[in-house]
Amino acid sequence: MSKSLNSALAAVLLVCAGGVQAGVLGLGSTATPEMIAGWDIDIRPDGQGLPDGEGSVADGEAIYEAQCASCHGSFGEGVGRWPVLSGGFGTLDTLDPKKTVGSYWPYASTLWDYIHRAMPYAAPQSLTDDEVYSVAAYVLYLNDIVDDDFISNRETFSKVKMPNEANFYVDNRPDVQNTRCMENCADPRQFEIVTTINGVTPTGHFKEDSGVAANHYGGATPIATAKATEVALSDAATNGKSVYDKACMACHTMGIAGAPKTGDVADWSTRIAQGMDVLHSNAINGYQGEKGVMPAKGGNMSLSDDEVRDAVLYMVESSQ
Repeated sequence: MSKSLNSALAAVLLVCAGGVQAGVLGLGSTATPEMIAGWDIDIRPDGQGLPDGEGSVADGEAIYEAQCASCHGSFGEGVGRWPVLSGGFGTLDTLDPKKTVGSYWPYASTLWDYIHRAMPYAAPQSLTDDEVYSVAAYVLYLNDIVDDDFISNRETFSKVKMPNEANFYVDNRPDVQNTRCMENCADPRQFEIVTTINGVTPTGHFKEDSGVAANHYGGATPIATAKATEVALSDAATNGKSVYDKACMACHTMGIAGAPKTGDVADWSTRIAQGMDVLHSNAINGYQGEKGVMPAKGGNMSLSDDEVRDAVLYMVESSQ
C-alpha cells in the first residue's frame, strides 16, 4: 500500500472511531499527525519509509537467538511447521520448491516491514528500529546476501538486491469468462460445502478406503473423483502421477474451468479421440475453447515438456 493511501485510510478509520465533532456529519475527530504516523509504517521497495537507526549482523545474531530462533531455528532452518527463512536456492524450478527469504522474496523491504510489523510472534512491534535493522541484517547474512560486517541502515538496506527479484513479473495470462448459468440451474439445496479440496489441502484428510471427505455439518460427503480408478499404468504414466499430484490434481479432480475429471471415462473420451499429439500440445502450450481453458503447463512453467507429457499420459490411462 502506498504511503498516501495508507495515510488516508488511517484518517478515515480514526474519524469513524468516535469523538469530537469533525466534518459535516459530525462523526469522530480529525486525525492528528501523531495518530496517522502510528499507522503509516509501510516500507516501499525503494526504501522509502525506512526510519533512522542502524544495526549489525553481530547484534542481529544475539537478538535473533533470543527472539526468533525458538520458531525459525538457529540458522533459519525452521522448527516444526514454523517458516524456514534461509536456504532453498535452486529449488524454485523443481516440484518441491523451498520458498525462503533468500530464495524467493523479491525485495528486502518486505523483510524489514514484516519484522517491524508482526514479529516476534508473541509480541509484535515490540522491537526498536535498531533491533529490526539488526535482525534483518542477520537474516540476510544467513542467506549469504550480505557479509558478516554489513551495517544495516536506511542507506545500506535500501540498496540490498535480492537474488530472485528478476523472476517476478506481471501476470500476462488472459482473462477468462465462463458462460453463466441463467436457466435450468442445479438445485442449491443439493450442494455440500466440503473442507478438503483434493490436490490443495493435505490428502491425509481423505478416508482412503471410502474416497470421502468430512464436511462442515458432520458425516461425510462422497467425492466421486477423489481417487482415480486403480488401473495398471505404464512406466511413463507412473512417473507422471507425481507431477499430476503436485501440478494438475486441483483442477482435474474437481473439474475446475472445464478440466476433464481424472477417472471420468465419458469426460475424457472425446479428448482422447483427438490423439496424444493434440493433448500434449494443449497441455504444454495452453488451450482456450468452448470446453474450458487450460493454462500452459497448468500454470507451472518450471515443468519440462516431458513431465507434462507423462502427467497427461497418467490422466489418459486412468480415464479409459
